[in-house]
Amino acid sequence: MRLPFTQTRLPVSAFIGLTLTGIFLFCAIFAQWIAPYPIDMAVGGVWEGPSEKYWLGTDTIGRDILSRLIYGGQITIFVALASSALAFSLGAFFGFFAAVNGGWIDQTLSRIVDLMMAIPSLIVALVMLSVLPLNLTVLILVIGVLDSTRVFRLSRAVAVDIAVMDYVEAAKLRGEGGRWVIFREILPNALSPLVAEFGLRFIFAVLFISTLSFLGLGVQPPLADWGGMVKENKDGLVYGKSAALVPAFAIAALAISVNLVADWVLTRTSSLKGGRGG
Repeated sequence: MRLPFTQTRLPVSAFIGLTLTGIFLFCAIFAQWIAPYPIDMAVGGVWEGPSEKYWLGTDTIGRDILSRLIYGGQITIFVALASSALAFSLGAFFGFFAAVNGGWIDQTLSRIVDLMMAIPSLIVALVMLSVLPLNLTVLILVIGVLDSTRVFRLSRAVAVDIAVMDYVEAAKLRGEGGRWVIFREILPNALSPLVAEFGLRFIFAVLFISTLSFLGLGVQPPLADWGGMVKENKDGLVYGKSAALVPAFAIAALAISVNLVADWVLTRTSSLKGGRGG
């Protein structure tokens, strides 16, 4: 019996999210080929309006906003993806490790994470970046390590519930080691909440990078990112210029699109598990 079309088609929200996210990723990957002008070249007058030559106008020193938006998206998305991947690698591994071993290992790791989370991440990042070299590698490491604490809490909470299941106990009785239990028993069953959390952490990383760049401790010139573009053009708002609003709109659009995709993936994987369980 065929399922009704309404049950098999892609939801409108997921389609919008996938389309927008695909456009952002395409522009980030092929930025060097689709950007009309180099990232730091002054090609026109100051704060020119949109035209056939400059689709989104120019910025505070006459650079093409569209070109800088494309290049800025490449840097923003790359740093956010790299730092999110690092956060999940560290947080998920140590969260699962603490849940599987328990005892003093769990208590020690949990208290270290509680101590790190007691101090606002932005303050820690500002202090660290003020004394460390300002480059993309350091930025990724700082954001990834700070964000891994949130992933640790979620991973541990999920793994604690899974670790008491019969199939996990059976694996331990068979003599399987901790690595097998973590990667073959717990991880596959914890993917749904982790996938949804990855979307949220990615957006948090985008906002975090943009905030640091707006404060002058994020991505440094001649590179560009969306937060830095807002900072460069914020004075134009006084004169009715919209150059600062374009990257702000891009940040909001990326956040919405990724969240729509993450919600759809979570709903899809949860329903599939429910169907198999029945």
